[in-house]
Amino acid sequence: MPETFTITQLSEEFSITPRAIRFYEDQHLLTPAREGMNRVYSYRDRGRLKLILRGKRLGFSLAEIKEFLDLYDADHTQVEQLRQLRLAVASRVAQLESQLSDLMVTLDELRDIEAQVLSALATKSVEATG
Repeated sequence: MPETFTITQLSEEFSITPRAIRFYEDQHLLTPAREGMNRVYSYRDRGRLKLILRGKRLGFSLAEIKEFLDLYDADHTQVEQLRQLRLAVASRVAQLESQLSDLMVTLDELRDIEAQVLSALATKSVEATG
């Protein structure tokens, strides 16, 4: 694996746009070096981008992701980072479980409405489709 990467290489590898990568730079999540006008991303930048995208996929805000990354930079033992990550993960799990519960209630209500509509159509001798 190369020691440095271009914005094009990273955008292709992670299936995101160069604009997204520049946005993460604007948010101070990535700090590539410069060679003239070109951005040069290190293996560390690549790792940070991977963590940013994973955090977003898991539903963490960019502020939360930045906090995790900053903790890593401040404490190379990673103890505080791991503690904060555990708390954030537990909170996210609780939030998702609550959303799942709400979704299950909504699905039950929609299925009930659908059954009522089908029953009403059947009493009118009308097919549901059409």
